[in-house]
Amino acid sequence: MYAAIPAQRRLPYMSEEKLRSIRDERLRSTVMYAAETVPFYRKWFSEEGVDPRQIRTVADLARMPVVEKEMVRMYPDQFRSTSPLGNRAEPFMTTGTSGTPTQIYHDPRSLLANIAYGGRMRAAMSKFLGRAVGNREAWIGFPTGLTGNVWAFQRKWAMLPVRYDRQFISIMDSVDEVVGALNAYQPNVIFGFGAYLELLFRVIAERKLRVHRAQLIVYGSEAMTLEGRRFIEDRFGTPVLSDYGAVESLKIGFLCEERAAFHLHEDLCSVRIVGEGDRELPEGQSGEMLISNLVNRGTVLLNYRLGDMAAITSSDCACGRQLPILASLDGRIADTVFVPDGRFIHQAAVWMVIKRNPAILSYQLIQHELGRFELRLMTSDLATFESLASEIALSMEIVLGAGTTVEPTFHEPLAAGERGKFRPVVPLKRDSAFL
Repeated sequence: MYAAIPAQRRLPYMSEEKLRSIRDERLRSTVMYAAETVPFYRKWFSEEGVDPRQIRTVADLARMPVVEKEMVRMYPDQFRSTSPLGNRAEPFMTTGTSGTPTQIYHDPRSLLANIAYGGRMRAAMSKFLGRAVGNREAWIGFPTGLTGNVWAFQRKWAMLPVRYDRQFISIMDSVDEVVGALNAYQPNVIFGFGAYLELLFRVIAERKLRVHRAQLIVYGSEAMTLEGRRFIEDRFGTPVLSDYGAVESLKIGFLCEERAAFHLHEDLCSVRIVGEGDRELPEGQSGEMLISNLVNRGTVLLNYRLGDMAAITSSDCACGRQLPILASLDGRIADTVFVPDGRFIHQAAVWMVIKRNPAILSYQLIQHELGRFELRLMTSDLATFESLASEIALSMEIVLGAGTTVEPTFHEPLAAGERGKFRPVVPLKRDSAFL
């Protein structure tokens, strides 16, 4: 596995023709695997009378059905392979940015290969750090979140130990506690959720707190605004990169050292941009992203509607990589709420409470006043809601802290917000008083 890391660092510089050849070869392998071992695709190919060998290039994916999040959430086993790899796959939960957490399985081989694939991003990081490994890395998040679980799996099963000097800092800690931990550990690089890191550094600046200056900040799991990136880089003098991925596909793209555009891992995750009627859009035009994970043999997703908006361009990047470039990316920006004890609670903390109860089909936490919240829950029926509402509300109050109350209410269905986007957490309008 480690012998493959140097090759992964070189791969983005291969010719476009070679990269597309690798991509389409993996696509053909994935389609055949899906047709043979994944119930949903096995049924579709049979009923439609389509020979899976006819799906040879990414362009042929237009012939296949679009897979919606709700389909995978409701029927996860229909997309899980029945092969030995599928049976040994590890379960992970999406963070529910759409309000409906989904279970995705990753096979052990792809999880271990993810170490090597990470070499592409680390090559960009090394431009600022001077080296790809041997750095002190602080991760602000949840040890039981996606990144923590993937790292734990890799440490346990990799043939060679994964040697990174890492320290987890809880996203539930106060700003003072997070700053104290960073000052004590003095990391070279800080990893975390995009929206959380943006808000964290705005609060640090507003309060004029002294914080250790890392050489690099890397965000993932959700988007950070362009204004937020520029604020951190200008105010703190720390460059900001991004590792763009999701539970459905751990590697989608990354922001290189030029920090001008996202490069796509097209050989790992094919991306199509579609508009009305799911018709493919021309280059440069923004639309919905359909992704096809070409490496995972647990949950197989082809033409999966991720929920992000983007546009692809053939423009070159000064870094020299030949991977496709996203001309724009309107990713998942999570909401964060301030609470009476002075902390701000990231959306992922809310999800950590919700995910414990699979009977919750959808949720939305609304902050009406600083300490008063409404938790809207969608369950199969009112009786189910009544059986769990009090316990879930109490658990949420514990997370939100002293001085908060949570009123659970039954809703079916939950409505989308502005521009048709659903917000699982709706905070009060933020102003300087919260800082």
